[in-house]
Parts: sequence; C-alpha cells; structure tokens
Amino acid sequence: MPHSAITLATIKQPEIYLNVPSVALNNQTLQERHSKVLQAMARQHLDALVIYADKEHGGNFEYLTGFIPRFEEGLLVLHNSGEAVLVLGNENLKLAPHSRTPARVVHAPWFSLPNQPLETTLSLSEVLQQAGLVGQQRVGIAGWKLFTGPHDNPKPLFDIPAFIFQALQGALPSRCELLNATGLFISPRNGARIINNANEIAHYEYGANLASGAALTALNAIEVGNTEKSIAALLAAEGQANNVVTIAATGDRFENANLYPSDKQIRKGDKFSLTVSYKGGLTSRAAYVVSHADELAEGVKDYLDVVAIPYFRAVVNWLEHMRVGVKGHEVYELIERVLPKAEYHWHLNPGHLVADEEWLCSPIYPASDIPLSSGMLLQIDIIPSRQGYAGASIEDTIALADEPLRLKIAALYPELWRRIHSRREYIRNVLNIHLHEDVLPLSNTVGYLRPYLLNKAQALVCQ
Repeated sequence: MPHSAITLATIKQPEIYLNVPSVALNNQTLQERHSKVLQAMARQHLDALVIYADKEHGGNFEYLTGFIPRFEEGLLVLHNSGEAVLVLGNENLKLAPHSRTPARVVHAPWFSLPNQPLETTLSLSEVLQQAGLVGQQRVGIAGWKLFTGPHDNPKPLFDIPAFIFQALQGALPSRCELLNATGLFISPRNGARIINNANEIAHYEYGANLASGAALTALNAIEVGNTEKSIAALLAAEGQANNVVTIAATGDRFENANLYPSDKQIRKGDKFSLTVSYKGGLTSRAAYVVSHADELAEGVKDYLDVVAIPYFRAVVNWLEHMRVGVKGHEVYELIERVLPKAEYHWHLNPGHLVADEEWLCSPIYPASDIPLSSGMLLQIDIIPSRQGYAGASIEDTIALADEPLRLKIAALYPELWRRIHSRREYIRNVLNIHLHEDVLPLSNTVGYLRPYLLNKAQALVCQ
C-alpha cells in the first residue's frame, strides 16, 4: 500500500460491548484437552508428565485443572494411563476437589509460604513417589520455556525450581530419562494449546473484548491534568485478574524504576503508553498527548509521517495478509519489507499466539515453515522504535477460523458472532482494511490508531 493511501481522518470510534457474559469451558473441551495431552505423551513415549505451575507460570497446569496454584508452587503428574495426581501446598489443597481433570491429591508442604506448617515425616522425593513417580523409564517435565535458539543444548534445560527437580531425580530410578516436554503444550508447530475450538474462542473473546473496551474508555479519558492512576482505574474491568502489568504511563516511563501507574499528571506534548490484558487478549496503545502536530516538540513534529503512518501500514499489511495456511516466515518477511527492522528497530516476533497467557509462543520468525492454522489466537505485536520519538502501538487480538469453525461459532455463540461481524464491518467500511474471511477480530479496537490522543475524533484510515 503506498504512503499516500493512508490519511488522518475524522471517523466514528469502534463500538464497545459492556456486560458481556463470560463463557465457561465446558466438559467436552476439558475432555478434548485431556485427550490431546495424552496423545502427545504417547507420541513422545512418555510414561508420565510432570507439569509445573506457580502464579506467573500456571497456564499448562490450568489447561487441564482449570485453576492455578495461588501463592505456591504446584505440580500435576499425568500418567500415560490417564491417571492424574495433584501435588499441592497448604493453601491449594481446598482447590483439588474442583479440578476439571479428576485427580487424587498428595500434600507437599514445601510448596507453602514461609513459616507455614511443615509437618511431615516424608521427604519431597517420597511424596513424589506417592504421586506414582516410581520406576518410570521416560518422564517429561513441562515448565513454561521452550529454550529455542541457534545453539542446540547437549543436555535439556529445565525451568522448574532446583529443589523440585532434585526431588524428581531422587524419586525416579537413575536410568529414567528426563525430558523438557513444555513443547507438548506450547510448541508453535504442534503444541496441544495452540489450537482452540469454538468454546475456547468464546471463552477467550471475553478477555479480548474486556481489555479493548476498557482501553478505549481510558483513551477517551486522557486529558491534560489527569493522573496516570485515574486513567489506570478505567482499565480495571469487572474484577478480572490481569495477565500482564497494567500500563498507564505519561512522559518518560520507569522513573525511579516504577512499573505501575502513579500520581504523575498528564502534560500536553507527553508521550503516553497504555496497556491492559486479560486472558485471551491484550490491548495496547502508544502515542502523543496533543490535538495536532503543531503541539508536538520541534524535533518530533513529523511523528505522523516518520512513525505512525509507516507503523499503521505494517499493521494493515499484517491484517490483510492473515489467513489459514500462511506460513510464519511469510508474515515475518512481509513486515521486514514494509517496516525494515534496520530502520524501525523492532526486535520481537511480529505477531504471536495468546491464550491464558499474553504470550504463549510464536510461529512467526525467520525461516519458519509453520502454517497458521484454524483455531489460532494471534496478537498484533509489532513494536517500532525511532530514537527521540514516541512509539506507536495498536496491539489487539484476532482468531483464525476456517469455514467449519466459523459455522460452529455462529451456531453455538450467536451473540459472539454478531460482535465479530460488527467488528469486521467497522474495519472494512470505516478503516478500509480488507480482512480475509478467516480473520475474526476478538478485540473491538483492531486496526484503530489514534496518533494524537487529545483529538478523539481522528484516526488513521486507508483510502
């Protein structure tokens, strides 16, 4: 798309949807998840799979149990017979009966908070043996990292606490082979969690809708003199837990090493960053607190041409190129062509998968032959950086769905389908971005870029 085909125009804002009911994962979905993991274990010839979790890294555990271990570490031991055993500390024992995958429980008080009761005559290795880890020949350990990179490690790396890893070694025979099996869940090629059914897409759309609606409400409240905290308060939605740190930052970020919204007041000409994320979707925006270019500092008056429009063009190309079957390297090369890394200094994957986590994994990287598949949830995540300028950001979430999956979503979740249809109509008829039929916007603000935050009527559009 040529530079002249993008302009700043007065348009209506995207519609937001309030009081949307959340969608629970149904029993059939949990049974499918259990079966997918057992099938993947069989392909890797695993006798057992040990799934680690804590509050920050609980997605693989939650995929089967429906909960994360609050305050503590936790393990889910899944045997190739299908038997599941939860290994939990003091404060999560009460959650065991509610596990979506039926599981027996063994108590590991070492996982509990400091100075809580540690009354047991068993060692942690003996507790793990009670969980059935005795005599296996091949055991997978799922943490949360894949450790991909240019150099193959001669030995597998494990990202679980050393005291747990050592206890596993003590519980199992010395001849047992331990493997990093995190990829069983999150490999962008064949991980169990990268493909979502209609129920899962509806479940995660709740968070994408919530985040994008809150973000647009907060954008509309940005005014000179308001504080970061007052904007951030609008991002807290329906009591839901965030899966990343909420950002409402004016001026220079990280002053005094602070990550969180403060009492700093918004000033005209400030850079401003805003991010909120819930399960299923993150929305992020970055721009200037001005009404028009004349209010920018002298050295950045060309922000629209130097940063915002080139970035918007890249996002438009990304959105219009997305469809089932496109390979990861094609997307990477597309962004490199329209927004060269050497000039715009982006360094992360230009797009990644989301689920309970904001970043699950990414099939988009150089030389990736991984095809984008029906059921993937993708976040637009291209982060340009030009020295001296504010950033530009319109991170949001889409799903890819082939015709059978689209028909199933429409039949099972007609209200969700109406929201998706309305979002597509806005993107096509107002922003003039033409999505392939496989692309389902889960966020309300997909493609919506407001470069001057005090001018709430104008945004970039294609012509």
